[in-house]
Amino acid sequence: MVALFDRSKRHHDVCREFVEAAKNPLVTCEAVVVESCYLLRLLAGAPERILANVAAGIFQIPMQLSLAAESVQKILAKYGDREIDLADACLIHLANELGTGDILTLDRDFQVYRWGRNQPFRMVIPLR
Repeated sequence: MVALFDRSKRHHDVCREFVEAAKNPLVTCEAVVVESCYLLRLLAGAPERILANVAAGIFQIPMQLSLAAESVQKILAKYGDREIDLADACLIHLANELGTGDILTLDRDFQVYRWGRNQPFRMVIPLR
């Protein structure tokens, strides 16, 4: 979300093009929304645009943390040596729940993280 809403980011154009071409809504979690709003807090209007996209259904949030807390806690413990954050753990949980490892992220840790039964994530924007 940071590269999507901050035009100064190197991957802004490719992220924007991917989101514009997406035929389905993008699935995320509240932790990603919170983290993105925090990181973009100094970019005028960015947090508001993120929330507008959530309200419009462009970003959908199917996960309720109170129902997924045990699973997320196990993921945090599994990757504790990598200093995993809550947002990443929630995204791994979502991959498990939705049965897909396709992920729109620029976070290189997702090259190490696994979903399901040790399946690698497929970064829809390959990192170089």
